Amino acid sequence: MSEVHLTFPDGAVRPYPKGITGAEIAGQISKSLLKRTVAMSLDGVISDLSDPIVGNALIEFVGRDEPRALELIRHDAAHVLAEAVQELFPGTQVTIGPVIEGGFYYDFARNEPFTLDDLPKIEAKMREIVGRNAAFVKQTVSRDAAKAIFQAKGEAYKVELIDAIPAGQDIKLYSQGAWTDLCRGPHMQSTGQVGTAFKLTKVAGAYWRGDSNNAMLSRIYGTAFATQEALDAHLKQIEEAEKRDHRKLGQEMGLFHFQPDAPGSVFWHASGWTLFQTLINFVRRRQAEAGFIEVNTPDMMDKSLWETSGHWQNYRQNMFTTTTEDEREFALKPMNCPGHVAIFKNGLRSYRELPVKIAEFGKVHRYEPSGSLHGLLRVRSFTQDDAHVFCTPEQLKDECLKLNDLILGLYDDFGFAELTIKLATRPENRMGTEEMWDRAEGALQAVLDDVVATSDGRIKAAINPGEGVFYGPKLEYVLRDAIGRDWQVGTVQVDYNLPGRFNAFYIGADSDKHVPIMIHRAMFGSLERFTGVVIEHFGGNFPLWLAPRQIVIATITQEADAYAMDVLAACRAAGLRAEVDLRNEKINYKVREHSLHKVPVMLVVGKREAETHGVNIRRLGSQAQTEMTLAMALSQLSDEALPPDLKRMKAARQAAA
Repeated sequence: MSEVHLTFPDGAVRPYPKGITGAEIAGQISKSLLKRTVAMSLDGVISDLSDPIVGNALIEFVGRDEPRALELIRHDAAHVLAEAVQELFPGTQVTIGPVIEGGFYYDFARNEPFTLDDLPKIEAKMREIVGRNAAFVKQTVSRDAAKAIFQAKGEAYKVELIDAIPAGQDIKLYSQGAWTDLCRGPHMQSTGQVGTAFKLTKVAGAYWRGDSNNAMLSRIYGTAFATQEALDAHLKQIEEAEKRDHRKLGQEMGLFHFQPDAPGSVFWHASGWTLFQTLINFVRRRQAEAGFIEVNTPDMMDKSLWETSGHWQNYRQNMFTTTTEDEREFALKPMNCPGHVAIFKNGLRSYRELPVKIAEFGKVHRYEPSGSLHGLLRVRSFTQDDAHVFCTPEQLKDECLKLNDLILGLYDDFGFAELTIKLATRPENRMGTEEMWDRAEGALQAVLDDVVATSDGRIKAAINPGEGVFYGPKLEYVLRDAIGRDWQVGTVQVDYNLPGRFNAFYIGADSDKHVPIMIHRAMFGSLERFTGVVIEHFGGNFPLWLAPRQIVIATITQEADAYAMDVLAACRAAGLRAEVDLRNEKINYKVREHSLHKVPVMLVVGKREAETHGVNIRRLGSQAQTEMTLAMALSQLSDEALPPDLKRMKAARQAAA
């Protein structure tokens, strides 16, 4: 009998009969190992424990409490959900049920959509199915056999999925007791290993295969964890996230709105635009200090430019285009990069000028499917804090490190303490030579290694395989917010392709022409998206420097109206964003209303404050009141309202003096 040689995590290599299963090996080692194991890993690929092992491999047994088992738990929970639905609602067709970030969902074809009232009943049936502890049994069948099985069950969507599976690819079915589904796998050993730490969270409509021309399905979302404690923590995070939802807060605070006749485009209200401009000005000061020059490029350019850049061939489906009466085809810019190359090459450049750092708060337009639009977080029209550094090969690493320092400094000022930087490598759809990609990825890997090594454990590194852009790899900066959610915002991309496609060059020390390397940089990324992230990170309770409405002066009595106007003028003269509330309303009513709008500071004035030239300070979220002179209040609040970079500059000047 032929053998396979399996290497264990401790380095031991042991021979086994070819075709032995992972379950058999785990059982031979110990019954307790088999009991707590839900799958195996062969050379890093998670597999069913019941799969026969036919080649030499590194084998690891995956326990239910390991992080890598979480996807299996959620995958199996989706299957349990589908079985529960079909038991409770006969005639319902199942379609697809993938694992997603934070949980899973399953789409069902049913005449009557599910409602939230259905979820408790479905959860109860799921617990019953988990309690049955039916084994997951896999079988590989022919295409015709698989179609016959699902046709007999009236599962038209599954038949369509089978037809879409490429020829020559195995068709796998998994059964749990009497219920069978089409699935690639892998699965755990039984439904009992799903456990009871799951929760169905919401219902929604979804078009079959995401196409609005297809039938509308009924989607049920859920999540699952290895333990009840982890589930409870997650549900608490969801509850807190709902309170912080930027769409809800944006309406309450009067920041922005959306409407159907401009899908994916923001209508900024005065307060929201003030917040937006505060973010832009913050970035503008920081990047100017780092040597960037700010430019502006056209919103609409001829198709030929986008063909040269490669966007037309690789990004056309995401671009808005128009044809004029003279039959010229134009596109609204989805990116600022070609415009910056045009500025770089407008005139002769010497190596002595490099690096050239060009920045723009450019408005870009990208088509996103209607179903993916989500407040400020996913829009079709947005502003990027975009920049491009044109440099020599010798300058590349140092410039990337400088960009990293600039980006991390910005995030520090917003209180983002935890950070992951991911290296997104070459995608399948790419341009340029493999040698170019090797150099670009190698350069970013070296930068990432240096950054992580000097971060004292604060920064984590990860690889995002195949997620680079078509012209180059990138570093993705992923922030963790105040309630533990991750947001991908900034990027640094190394591009050996675009300058050469536009024949951009500089004159080197050898007097020959050389193509510069182009580093694409975004710190906040989409300003709209970052605004949404910041709203949710702070829950609308902005630090004073960031708050669009910093101060409201509220009167207790009309006798203080004239003094309130004097206080307003003094606040504005001190550079504070202040408003006055002279309405003939009780002060408690005014306090409640402005608290809803998240105004950080209220200066309450009445007859006594007018006589003493004082104010009564009330802070958002506090019942405490502080009385002080107007002069003292203005001094204190003006200092607090300074943006972090200006505060550092002020401290440096004071130290130098």
